[in-house]
Amino acid sequence: MMSKTYTVNAFWDGEAKVWCAEGVDVPGLCTEASSIEALMEKLEVMVPEMLEANGLLPLGEEEVPFELVSRISAVAHLNG
Repeated sequence: MMSKTYTVNAFWDGEAKVWCAEGVDVPGLCTEASSIEALMEKLEVMVPEMLEANGLLPLGEEEVPFELVSRISAVAHLNG
């Protein structure tokens, strides 16, 4: 049986210079890291922990698939 894929949204906070992540369907998940790679490492631990803490981790699951959806905004400047 295919496991549910959980969604985590991330955005770049240019002022703090960190990636911030919040769980869309992972209650209580909120973390940050200096790089997207470091954020993924944290999420690989935190997603199953938060699901378990909220009683949402299905019994017998050995893997918890999740998708990280990232967003970054910028301003382009015109010459002249």
